[in-house]
Amino acid sequence: MSIGFAVGVFGCQTAAVLPSSEGILGLVVGAAVGLALAGVLARLQHRAAAQGLLLLAAVLAGWGFAAWRAELRLADALPMALEGQDVVVSGVVASLPQDFERGLRFTFRVESGVPGVPEVLSLAWYKGFRDEELHTLPALHAGERWRLTVRLKRPHGNVNPHGFDYEGWLLEQGIRATGYVRPDRANQRLDAFVPGVMNLVERTRERIRARFQEALPDAAYRGVLVALAIGDQRAISQEQWQIFARSGISHLVAISGMHVTMMAALAAAGLGWVWRRSSRLALRYPAQQASVVAGFLAAFGYCLLAGWGVPAQRTLYMVGCVALALVLRRETAPSRVLAFALMVVLLLDPWAILAAGFWLSFGAVALLLLAGSGRLRAAGWLHEALRAQWAVTLGLVPTLLVLFQQFSLVSPAANGIAIPLISFVVAPLAIAYAVIPLQMLADLAHMALMATMVPITWLADLPMAQWQQAAPPAELAILATLGCLWALLPRGTPVRWLGLAMLLPLVSWVPPRPPQGEAWVTVLDVGQGLAVHVQTAGSDLIYDTGPAFSVDANSGERILLPYLRALGVRRLDTLVVTHQDNDHAGGAEAVLAGIPVRSVLFSLPENHPVRLIADSRGRSCAAGQEWEQDGVRFAVLHPVGRGGSPRRSNDASCVLQVEASGRRVLLSSDIEAVSETDLLGRDAAALASDVVVAPHHGSRTSSTPAFIAATSPRWVIFPVGYRNRFRHPNPDVWARWAASGASLLRTDASGAIRVRLGAREVQVDTARETFPHYWHGR
Repeated sequence: MSIGFAVGVFGCQTAAVLPSSEGILGLVVGAAVGLALAGVLARLQHRAAAQGLLLLAAVLAGWGFAAWRAELRLADALPMALEGQDVVVSGVVASLPQDFERGLRFTFRVESGVPGVPEVLSLAWYKGFRDEELHTLPALHAGERWRLTVRLKRPHGNVNPHGFDYEGWLLEQGIRATGYVRPDRANQRLDAFVPGVMNLVERTRERIRARFQEALPDAAYRGVLVALAIGDQRAISQEQWQIFARSGISHLVAISGMHVTMMAALAAAGLGWVWRRSSRLALRYPAQQASVVAGFLAAFGYCLLAGWGVPAQRTLYMVGCVALALVLRRETAPSRVLAFALMVVLLLDPWAILAAGFWLSFGAVALLLLAGSGRLRAAGWLHEALRAQWAVTLGLVPTLLVLFQQFSLVSPAANGIAIPLISFVVAPLAIAYAVIPLQMLADLAHMALMATMVPITWLADLPMAQWQQAAPPAELAILATLGCLWALLPRGTPVRWLGLAMLLPLVSWVPPRPPQGEAWVTVLDVGQGLAVHVQTAGSDLIYDTGPAFSVDANSGERILLPYLRALGVRRLDTLVVTHQDNDHAGGAEAVLAGIPVRSVLFSLPENHPVRLIADSRGRSCAAGQEWEQDGVRFAVLHPVGRGGSPRRSNDASCVLQVEASGRRVLLSSDIEAVSETDLLGRDAAALASDVVVAPHHGSRTSSTPAFIAATSPRWVIFPVGYRNRFRHPNPDVWARWAASGASLLRTDASGAIRVRLGAREVQVDTARETFPHYWHGR
């Protein structure tokens, strides 16, 4: 029944639209009728039919329940009239404040304010938007009550093929508006602490984090210890995450079920040792039952401190089920315990099924149960450990390829080293320091982690440490999963090798590419910036790399590299960095570091880091450069002469035209009216294109009437960020392009936009239409 309920929840969460109120009622009624009929059939000894109806009823119940919860959450929406308006709200800082380059981020639970403001907000408090405006922010702590002037917008995120769905994540977190704190003298702390269980938990987590920061101010792995103690992973560097991913131990850095189980076991063992030494206690209440209650309470407290993630919840509910069975002196099968945990997780949070941790956590435990079932006799502990590691490693391969398009080949060896050391040495020491602030504990925890990371780093640095490939289709992933399960069945199962053979279509799958002579041009959704992928039969080009969001985050790392990996692109033939503005060049260094690049074209100053990294691979853009790849022509139309000249940065932008089967796309970067006039003067006829990426995001300084007339496109794409501060595209520019008869698209409304250039009609599709979800735009 739990599996059927989960299937229904998953069906709802992957649907493009929610059922109407009548539809939800119909699902509930259908579930009730199915349940009643299943009971009747069971009494008549028609067990197979009863089980089928029970499964169907569970699916309908799961779908209806998830839809009902979704409608309730979506109803708490910010009215469009309040977007971009200054509003005053009073409420409580409901999460750990997180430092970033220019300020703080935190979750704010609204208690009072303008009608229509959602209950939970995600806010940023900036020190200033420009260097000359920087100022000191007031100290901000979890659990404080503040009155703030904020400017809000509805949930909105970038939508790209195989990309992170920020809007879905906000919905799962219950955050129904985002925004920032406005500079205002009326911003005021009203109370230093608001009593409440979760406020106390968050304040405690903040104090523990501060304790680690004071004890290990310059320690390389301080962020990992903080993550193990309180689940806050934001201080872990990107380089460390790459090591964890390549070695396959990322699950140990998160608060995993193993850590929760360890805490429960330690608490149970400790209390049991004390309980058995008191005859009064032992006679009043059995030591075993007292121990499991203590273990559950310890696990519950640790889960609260650890941020209440899905793996931690799953383990807590399993521990709770076992504890309840022991207290009631009832036996229960492990599979039923897992099913109980699955049901409870989805009842409390039906969006948990969208999280990678949900699939990895429940999948790993199910595989361990499968590996341990059907055995006639127990093997030695080493044999059991190796069998469990093999089961988890093999069984999760399809899931890892679907979620991350990669899995670690050195994972068995790395986990063999890391699991005992991190789970039974590093994590206990880190948690002990969180409870008992002795410097020695923090130092020992860090030393143990440093020792652990020596062989782990060596394994991660091996050339073949990781398998990467394109995101596979669902049918291949399902086939491979069934094959893995078959291969893991007990010895004696016929043709177990066939299960491994069922993996081959998954790991050998190659995604489709354009036919010879055709090109696919994808304008990615990177917010207020530009990044374009041009793919031919055998080559890949990236035109601009989007913005850098902060020192530690940029669109190259967060959007472009995951997108390319999901498409199976393992190297770039050409990277074009059109000019030095952050919204075009901000992700270039990450792209150059993250994927092999054969050649780089740029229009950048002499001392720009991208020029230095590119070295002999790089050359300046110049009008007249042309090349052909797989029957597709690429032509640089601008600038004249060497890129990086003293001219205005925007007007030094590389302009590239892509032509396939007589169809053209014009990539115009940030050129302004002066450059448009230059292009018209040199060869106006050459500008004619089927698709134009609007110059300078639709700024009023570009898209002159003469340029629009010369290009005469059927489609115009505006790469813009949602409610961007420049107010691009300019209304007059938008009207001029519309008056030309072209169809207009913008990335903030459509997500990534793909243009197929071929012998037939130009085909244009958008990510928000191709990958729809019921929460998009709501």
